[in-house]
Amino acid sequence: MQLPLFDWLALLSFLFTFILLSNRKLERSRLWTALVTPLASIIGSGYLISAPLLYHIAGTNAWIFMAFIVFLAYLIGEAIRFNILHEESILIKDKKEKLEKLISEVESFSNLALAFAYFISVAFYLRLLSSFIFSGFLERNEALEKAMTSILLLFIGTAGYLRGLNFLEFLEKYAVAVKLSVITGFLTILLFFNIQHEFAYEPVNKTFSFGTLQILGGILLIVQGFETSKYLGEKYSSTERIKSMKVAQLISGFIYVSFIFLVTPLLHTLNINKIDETAIIALASSLSFIMGVLIRTGPLMSQFSAAVADTIGAGGLISAETKGKITSRAAYLLLSLTDILLIWILNVFEVINYASKAFAFYYLLQTVIAITISIRKRKILHAALFICVSFILIFIVTMSKSAE
Repeated sequence: MQLPLFDWLALLSFLFTFILLSNRKLERSRLWTALVTPLASIIGSGYLISAPLLYHIAGTNAWIFMAFIVFLAYLIGEAIRFNILHEESILIKDKKEKLEKLISEVESFSNLALAFAYFISVAFYLRLLSSFIFSGFLERNEALEKAMTSILLLFIGTAGYLRGLNFLEFLEKYAVAVKLSVITGFLTILLFFNIQHEFAYEPVNKTFSFGTLQILGGILLIVQGFETSKYLGEKYSSTERIKSMKVAQLISGFIYVSFIFLVTPLLHTLNINKIDETAIIALASSLSFIMGVLIRTGPLMSQFSAAVADTIGAGGLISAETKGKITSRAAYLLLSLTDILLIWILNVFEVINYASKAFAFYYLLQTVIAITISIRKRKILHAALFICVSFILIFIVTMSKSAE
């Protein structure tokens, strides 16, 4: 059977990227292994819904809005990177001074908010993964979906407990490799489609309102996940964690902005206006049969790798907060067992909005810590920047609508 051009482009770009990301030299790179966790957490299935959602509220200016969201996330990441560089050395000292005590208390409070968000998000990611599997290949069955989610949770928790961080990173690396390969294939055929049509499309303008700002605040949480670098201190130095967070945010930022830029004209041309992940899946299938198949596997890898990434982050967080009394390995198992209970006794989809708010609240508290330290060290420009970011985060915590 002779494959159409877009099928060849999708297949070859997918295979090339997967081979590139799976080579042994890259596997041995400490930078790659360090940035896999934040990269996996940032790039979940958010890209599937962000395009039609932004198109709905911003029209053909959607990519500009996405660029702003990515830039804001980078500024928040800058506050956390500032804390990795300065706060950890402060907290090592005896907490006799009032400032050290204050920073320590705010840090602990922010970690509690983040731990809550991680526990809910891991359960949500894997519950959604089970839904993808049953809706795509089987008949929907809530009890069986919960059972599959429980098995996945138990597998991740047990694997982490028995084999530790290295094994979880091994699982995560291959999931991320598949996910990035699928995205590369999609970006490739989108680029060629736009080149064929000379990037010609009719502008679609939308009215900007207060409601638009509320939704944009929620969309920030689609690019959440970079903070996981902060909690990989058992294995990586502060310099490695700072660099891994920067690189992960730059790679994911490029993917999100370029994807929105390239896909927006097609949303208009193909008249795909339904605001859920099926819109992008339908679009991919209309361009290429092979891309349609690949895009259906992408969300599975996205949800799994994001769940593993947040499990790793939660493990490091709990280990740090208990000063090693609960090891990260034990924390992985604790999280999975707790989430199994959550899956069976709560509707995770109803409480995910609270997890989203918790992430934003965590970012706000980390920004407050960065403001405090920058003032103490007389870094006025840093303080001014972090104060501006904190006001935006206050708005997100209080007024945003979740985009998850």
